[in-house]
Amino acid sequence: MRLRAEFTTEPFDLDEPPPHAVAAREAVQGSGLDAVDVGPFGNTVEGGADAVLAALGEVLRSSLAAGATRVSLQVNVLGEAGGQEP
Repeated sequence: MRLRAEFTTEPFDLDEPPPHAVAAREAVQGSGLDAVDVGPFGNTVEGGADAVLAALGEVLRSSLAAGATRVSLQVNVLGEAGGQEP
């Protein structure tokens, strides 16, 4: 199964990325996912279910430990690993 996840960490800081945002970014950039898009107001990752779920676990652990007070998360099923849509 392929998944796409979108997440944000809070509180926001428009002047510079807060430590919890940096921790989340580092968790997904080194995760070996198929696609990673890190932005100032949200992040998107895509890949196989096991890889995405493992990366999200690390995002939650590291960003909460670094001071996040809220993590918003949305996960979508894109289809089966062989390319079939759900």
